[in-house]
Amino acid sequence: MTDIIAFLNRGGPALWVIAALSVITLGLILWKLWRLSRMGAWRRDPTENAVELWRQGQHDAATSALQTRTGLRARVARSAMQAAHSLPQDDAREETARVARGALMDAGSGLRALDLIATIAPLVGLLGTVLGMIEAFQTLQESGARADPAALAGGIWEALLTTAAGMAVAIPASMALSWFDSVNARLAHDFEDLAIRVLTTKDPHA
Repeated sequence: MTDIIAFLNRGGPALWVIAALSVITLGLILWKLWRLSRMGAWRRDPTENAVELWRQGQHDAATSALQTRTGLRARVARSAMQAAHSLPQDDAREETARVARGALMDAGSGLRALDLIATIAPLVGLLGTVLGMIEAFQTLQESGARADPAALAGGIWEALLTTAAGMAVAIPASMALSWFDSVNARLAHDFEDLAIRVLTTKDPHA
């Protein structure tokens, strides 16, 4: 632990900020994985089976199959079935679209913070490097003819730590953000597909 603190102190305040951002990034990624799993982002079969029952005319069985499910796809499909049963077609489409937008907002929560970290982490690292270089050259100027190249190199090396650390945080944050965006895009496609399949099937009780 002492070695870690000493390493962070060598990089100055910027490195401490980047270390905090790295902890936040890891927490956000783990939280998003847990949340998406709880929302059923990777579970499609139960909702697909219910929609197939609906299209076969087994509407009561389809709605019952989704009654206790809390996943995002189940929420949209259940809303579409209820809207198809009780509303005119245009109103049913609007209501289903409203629920789908809310589900996508839930799925996308936390992504803005991850995007912000991916943007500012390298900038904080660059700022730390610039400040470190300024300090190193001030020391060189004060030393005058007695300047020690080894000391100057050491100061520059320490200054460059923050840039490397900032990139080390930004790269996994950007990769995670891209992957989560692809999950959201897949969910949006599935929501539209489920809604169309439900709403284009005639409900005999309507």
